[in-house]
Amino acid sequence: MYHRIKDLREDKDISQTALAKILGMSQTGYSKYETGENDIPTSILIKLAEFHNTSIDYLLDLTNEKRPYPRNKNK
Repeated sequence: MYHRIKDLREDKDISQTALAKILGMSQTGYSKYETGENDIPTSILIKLAEFHNTSIDYLLDLTNEKRPYPRNKNK
């Protein structure tokens, strides 16, 4: 899973520091997600999926489909 968040970040040509700032965290903290040193909290997974316009399942390597699922209109 960790390679996917790194690949998506690099595809957007954005640094760890810049993405960490968007997520409201330190570069060091974000770096630990990419290396697998720390598990990614659900709240950060949601932000990453929204930022990269993909699904959490894709981030977690549960599917190869990058497109996000349709949103629930009741929320």
